[in-house]
Amino acid sequence: MGCGKSTVGKLLAKNLGMSFVDSDELIVEKEQMSIPDIFSTNGEDYFRHIEALTIRSLCGKNSVVACGGGAMLNNATADFAKKDGVVIFLDVPFNVCYDRIKGDSNRPIVASSSQKQLLKRFDERYPVYSANSSFAVCCDTSASECCSLIKNALSDFGRSL
Repeated sequence: MGCGKSTVGKLLAKNLGMSFVDSDELIVEKEQMSIPDIFSTNGEDYFRHIEALTIRSLCGKNSVVACGGGAMLNNATADFAKKDGVVIFLDVPFNVCYDRIKGDSNRPIVASSSQKQLLKRFDERYPVYSANSSFAVCCDTSASECCSLIKNALSDFGRSL
């Protein structure tokens, strides 16, 4: 949440000459309702199920995909994504993420949580994100610098896109 997946993803896709897909935007389009509405109408479990199906449908496509903050918490989804692509953990300190997302009413978890609760969620998710990624890149800088770091890491990882 707030690490820059969509911003960095769009720029990275442009730099690599690939298409960009935001899984949350795709879900909103398919479900024809906002993410807060999906959460309030159908619950978080339903959203996570749809999210997993959406990520699986995108695997193997030659695209940069920005996954929602909870997508890589599902080990099966993460394994599937790593099998057919590269999962990059945008490693950003909590305070930077929080400054980017506080007050965002389009993020149901943020809207219903205190800063302390969000920090707890961040701390719980961090090792899972790390374990479920192909590699991590420190992205607490500009989007263009993050893209450069990712391109270098991809090269070091031995995977060209």
